[in-house]
Amino acid sequence: MFKIGCHLSVSGGYEAMGKDALKIGANTFQFFTRNPRGSKAKDIDPLDAEKLRKLLEENNFGKLIGHAPYTLNICSADVKTREFAAEVLEDDLKRMEYIPYNYYNFHPGSHLKQGIDEGIRYITDLLNKVLKAEQTTVVLLETMAGKGTEIGSTFEELKLIMDKIELREKIGVCLDTCHVYDAGYDIVNDLDGVLDEFDKIIGLENLYAIHLNDSKNPFNSHKDRHETIGEGSLGIEAISRIINHPKLYDLPFFLETPNELDGHGEEIKKLKELYKH
Repeated sequence: MFKIGCHLSVSGGYEAMGKDALKIGANTFQFFTRNPRGSKAKDIDPLDAEKLRKLLEENNFGKLIGHAPYTLNICSADVKTREFAAEVLEDDLKRMEYIPYNYYNFHPGSHLKQGIDEGIRYITDLLNKVLKAEQTTVVLLETMAGKGTEIGSTFEELKLIMDKIELREKIGVCLDTCHVYDAGYDIVNDLDGVLDEFDKIIGLENLYAIHLNDSKNPFNSHKDRHETIGEGSLGIEAISRIINHPKLYDLPFFLETPNELDGHGEEIKKLKELYKH
């Protein structure tokens, strides 16, 4: 069954997100765990979380994604920024257990001229500190576009992080179609080749989710600007190949396109028409 959703606001509560998803024909969704540009997190109402869990079960939802705030930079050169990242990450993983057995996604961060090796050391040290054997949440490293000193724009960099994680079963990858295309992986003309490369370096068994976004920028631009489905440089034919690919079609897909709720509903309708399984 096609698992497709978009990014929803948590401001109205957990159950409200599930109801919003149903309104637009979605059967999964992503949400920010807290203010995406800040640090504040709304208190969780356990009853509200329970209502969402019931709604998810009754409507056969796919796995959800909780997304870390954009301000999170685990590998910053600034000690206070890294301490903030540690507090947020640890708190968010506790919060995710109100809706267990889902995913938590974050951007690996920018090393800010410290060098990739030092940046990866900060990332892996913190993940090894906060990941717990008893948690049900799988933490996903997002593929990045390669702006500035971003870590994670190559499969090799993600593999370097993953190889140093002690609780290996608690870590995976979320592939962002806009990001990988902007990073230089030609998923428009050589999707099979890119997936073969991913499998060789990281392993497709470690790919848990797809951020399904078109791109405002040309191939290999390293800019990261999302576009609505079919209106960017990837195009609708490439998007169709992605959602129907035998190595991808059973993964959950999450839209992060520049759209409001109704617009996402139209995109979801279009994608369902393209989905052939």
